[in-house]
Amino acid sequence: MSKYINPYTDFSFKRFFGTEGNKELLLDFLNCLIPARHQIVDLIFRNVEQQGELSGYRKAIYDIHCHGANGDLFIVEMQKAKSKYFKDRTLFYISFPTGEQA
Repeated sequence: MSKYINPYTDFSFKRFFGTEGNKELLLDFLNCLIPARHQIVDLIFRNVEQQGELSGYRKAIYDIHCHGANGDLFIVEMQKAKSKYFKDRTLFYISFPTGEQA
């Protein structure tokens, strides 16, 4: 059994960064990774699972909701490995917050 936690797993990443107590740590971490024009000023920890409108519809799982310095609202998706259908999933995920705004 390993003595350390692997930060690349979903469980440990959320344990390190996904709590209100570690919000500033995550904010600094993300702002080091993204371009200056998309700097984040606030993070929102909401229910990260969104069910489809009907029971048979797929659900979306968001990692982080962000407020940008320029007033933009956006989602940050953490991805460990290359995903074959990443573009399709991105379009599907963005349909949820777009629907909420309507």
